Amino acid sequence: MENRKLILAFETSCDETSIAVIENGDTILSNIVATQIDSHQRFGGVVPEVASRHHIEQITHCLNEALETAKVDYNDLSAVAVTYGPGLVGSLLIGVTAAKAVAFAHDLPLVPINHMAGHIYAARFVDQFKYPQMALLVSGGHTEIVYIESEYDFKVLGETRDDAAGEAYDKIGRVLGVNYPAGKTIDEWAHEGHDTFNFPRAMEKDDNYDFSFSGLKSSFINTVHNAEQREEKLDTKDLAASFQQSVIDVLASKTERALADYPVKQLVLAGGVAANQGLRDRIEKDLNQKFSNVQLLMAPLKLCGDNAAMIGAAGQVAFDHKKRTDMSLNAVPGLSF
Repeated sequence: MENRKLILAFETSCDETSIAVIENGDTILSNIVATQIDSHQRFGGVVPEVASRHHIEQITHCLNEALETAKVDYNDLSAVAVTYGPGLVGSLLIGVTAAKAVAFAHDLPLVPINHMAGHIYAARFVDQFKYPQMALLVSGGHTEIVYIESEYDFKVLGETRDDAAGEAYDKIGRVLGVNYPAGKTIDEWAHEGHDTFNFPRAMEKDDNYDFSFSGLKSSFINTVHNAEQREEKLDTKDLAASFQQSVIDVLASKTERALADYPVKQLVLAGGVAANQGLRDRIEKDLNQKFSNVQLLMAPLKLCGDNAAMIGAAGQVAFDHKKRTDMSLNAVPGLSF
């Protein structure tokens, strides 16, 4: 097929080794994800050295499987796209090195991708993008509101000043004895409980688009510890519901403020915490009531976590915009837009 564009994408920013083949930016031919959750659960979070070692063990298998599943070989590819930041430096280096090796060996263009841009483009598998556009990115390491005036043109309007939302979920999960990653369990419990604790909504009324979740986390931990000292039993599901309601209220109100100030055609909800049912329901309801002219695009549940399909979707757009790099590409753990 003459117009067939095939991107081979690598994603190793944290604890998932993933390689995908994406056709024309919006069709998944393969998306292989080797997760490491079992290895990190006993530590209550991701251990960088362990993550890097797993990537080394998995990456060749994932590469072979991605090409076999997609029924393509290196000669069919248009380019190689790879996450080079943000993330864990050791993990990123494995993906960057493997992608460079493939690009060099098969004389393919190498396209550098920001991991957070990848999360936004996960929604590209739902519908075509229209601009200007807004994205609420909520993940384990990041919470950001991004304005996208035109294709592949990102402007961060607000971000977290301390803990990211996903990080806060994992930390309070530890207090409640929930295995890492805690988000799914807390979300399920929250739907069975009530917001009886009324935890603080930090910066909700501040005249900016920034977030802060460390005060909420501290308030939650203090509430639990004080009750333990008094040998008082608190309702776990009410605790989960109260915590989640605080997070969602702040995320929703800041997003509303940004939408009022920056009129857009679409709002993209993406990142690991975008799989949270409470957040999805609230954003959908708010848009229907207050911004009915804005189309909500939510990344498919299976593409909310880290995966290479989203990197391939972003890779196609970056490739079309002539974004290229050479063999000097390095991992940039603190990369921002």
